[in-house]
Amino acid sequence: MENSGSLEQALQEGNILRQLNALIVAHLRHHNLSQVASDVASATMTPLNVEVSPTRLLELVAKGLAAENNGSLRGVSSSVLFLTSYGSVTNPRTASIDFSATHVKGSSKTLPKHESKQLSEHKSVVRCARFSSDGMFFATGGADTSIKLFEVPKVKQMLSGDTQARPLIRSFYDHAEPINDLDFHARSTILVSSAKDNCIKFFDFSKTTAKRAFKVFQDTHNVRSVSFHPSGEFLLAGTDHAVPHLYDVNTYQCFLPSTFPDSGVNGAINQVRYSSTGSVYVTASKDGSIRLFDGVSAKCVRSISSAHGKSEVTSAVFTRDQRFVLSSGKDSTVKLWEIASGRMVKEYLGAKRLKLRSQAIFNDTEEFVISIDEGNNEVVTWDARTAEKVAKWPSNHNGVPRWVEHSPVESVFVTCGTTDRSVRFWKESV
Repeated sequence: MENSGSLEQALQEGNILRQLNALIVAHLRHHNLSQVASDVASATMTPLNVEVSPTRLLELVAKGLAAENNGSLRGVSSSVLFLTSYGSVTNPRTASIDFSATHVKGSSKTLPKHESKQLSEHKSVVRCARFSSDGMFFATGGADTSIKLFEVPKVKQMLSGDTQARPLIRSFYDHAEPINDLDFHARSTILVSSAKDNCIKFFDFSKTTAKRAFKVFQDTHNVRSVSFHPSGEFLLAGTDHAVPHLYDVNTYQCFLPSTFPDSGVNGAINQVRYSSTGSVYVTASKDGSIRLFDGVSAKCVRSISSAHGKSEVTSAVFTRDQRFVLSSGKDSTVKLWEIASGRMVKEYLGAKRLKLRSQAIFNDTEEFVISIDEGNNEVVTWDARTAEKVAKWPSNHNGVPRWVEHSPVESVFVTCGTTDRSVRFWKESV
């Protein structure tokens, strides 16, 4: 319990620090101290154009001093002063689910049956997929080094029988080795990719004729995974190096964690993901560990060793309220971890995953957990709260799919094939 309280306090202090940094940057810019504001923003990983009132800092200082003088702030948490400032936790699209509550068998929800349609093929294994935060687009990356971008409304038009619909709207060719991961900028038409060629590349998909990246980060290692900070100003990279790399998108500067625990001999990072507010990020490593880092200080605030026994952790994603992390491992288990305590609160069993670097994900409402069963070539779904398996469907791929990715806004998802190299789009059956 003491460790839990310490972590919660550290995360709260980190949130306050982010808000304070934002206020300082806005204050400096308002007084035409642009260079100083830029330096502070870069040093503290704060968006330079943060949407904060430029007079908010002075208002808070004035109120704080006045309250301090009359003693009204005694015993009041400093976080109270920042409740409406930049960096506070936004309300999720759906109400937060209490995963720690006990649910009896038989109380599980039923996921409506889904059907799938093949959309396209790569020339080799389809290794990854990612939806944009608004659910309007998704992209796939292949071992053939290509990236394909699809427009979801056009996919639906095609599925409804419109023979003129062309959901594949862009193809990019700029990597020399297989694609590992993809992510979308939250506020602009930028798609970022990472690959075995040690490169991170940025594509502007608003330009219809662009086939090449307009910006490239050259890393020192195979870049296995990437994740944009919600502000879009920073990019997190997981590589064959045991330490996560954090890039300033504008200056190309790379930051490393201020503290880092000892890692095993296979400490390469399989996946990195930011939380919904960017206040914390997580790494899933080949050494079997899940590690959590403060989003500002880059300090490792919790390490869960042997999260999946002696097996590597293949994926780790946050719940929207940032209280839990869902992980998948090559021990054929999916687990839900409470961040504050580091304890496992749920375990989802009954799907074999021993070979592929597949992931486990939530559906758009976080009521269900979805993953792949290699043994039966199926898409498997559990009730997120009861951990009961509630659905299993043939993948319809010729061979086990490598990847599954769900839309953040509606009940659709995609699967990526290995043997058949296909991309399939899933939606609820009519």
